[in-house]
Amino acid sequence: MKLVAVLERSDDTSKKQFPDISVCKTIHEILHDSASVDLLVITSVNSTHYEYAKLAILAKKHVVVEKPFTIKYEQAAELARLADENNVVLSVYHNRRYDSDFLTVSKLIRSNLLGPIVEVSSRFDRFRATKKSPHAWRENANEIGSGILYDLGPHLIDQAICLFGMPSSLFATLSNQRRIPNGPDDNFQISLFYPHKNLTVNLAASMLAAIKPPRFQIFGSNGTFTKFNLDPQEDQLKAGINPLNDPSFGVESPDNYGSIVTTATPENIRIDGKVTSERGNYLLYYANVRDAILGSAPLAVTPQQAAQTVLVIEKAFQSATSNSVVNL
Repeated sequence: MKLVAVLERSDDTSKKQFPDISVCKTIHEILHDSASVDLLVITSVNSTHYEYAKLAILAKKHVVVEKPFTIKYEQAAELARLADENNVVLSVYHNRRYDSDFLTVSKLIRSNLLGPIVEVSSRFDRFRATKKSPHAWRENANEIGSGILYDLGPHLIDQAICLFGMPSSLFATLSNQRRIPNGPDDNFQISLFYPHKNLTVNLAASMLAAIKPPRFQIFGSNGTFTKFNLDPQEDQLKAGINPLNDPSFGVESPDNYGSIVTTATPENIRIDGKVTSERGNYLLYYANVRDAILGSAPLAVTPQQAAQTVLVIEKAFQSATSNSVVNL
């Protein structure tokens, strides 16, 4: 893949790092130069995802949309349909499927070391007691698509659906715990119910977690797995580590490996130890998009899958408003 253009409304800072690209001020400028653009990556504010993706699809461009896919489920379903009709690849950047911790959890569940899973806790926590900046749109309740559920919820919901499929029902609470004036939700708790599997998956995120709770806790009939700390890739990218040539990229420190207690042995002997983390690799996401465009591999993150995540978000808002369990 080669970067050819960037949309920057009020600046051209990208030109300093990529001097050969075009800097456009509107999406229409980019779409007008149709000959050189094959794939659009949409990372604009959440409320524009549907509009921009639709314009690109109708212009016969392949599209990657930052999460959340759209604000409403019906918008996501429409974009999925339009992508099929226009024969273009449409995907959503659910990069957390390629997190070290999630890959480790997926492998562990497949191994059946914990036995049938009955309860899962999956959290994404931060600590920031005040608003990031006066102009932070994600922390302005007047901005459509703001709040922590639209920000961090897609990560946790997509992972849960990947592991266990769509739930039968859910119950959710949302709150503005920091009491920021005109602030949106900064805390959510969602319980996904799978009665046919005797399973409950609890998803949560907080902006007031000065001491971080476990990232994952998985309870099965044969044992428990507990994992603290987030995948290292985001911090590594911020630190300037090059994922293309640095072998440490995506590799967790042994200090951050998860702990397991299991009796899934031939003699039912209790094992208490560490689980080596799988290597995370966000590059695999775009490698798959490339291969899907070239027709050499099926798309890993489909718009239909991403639409399911949007549906769960919609139902979570409905549950929180009605203070009731909502069916899916």
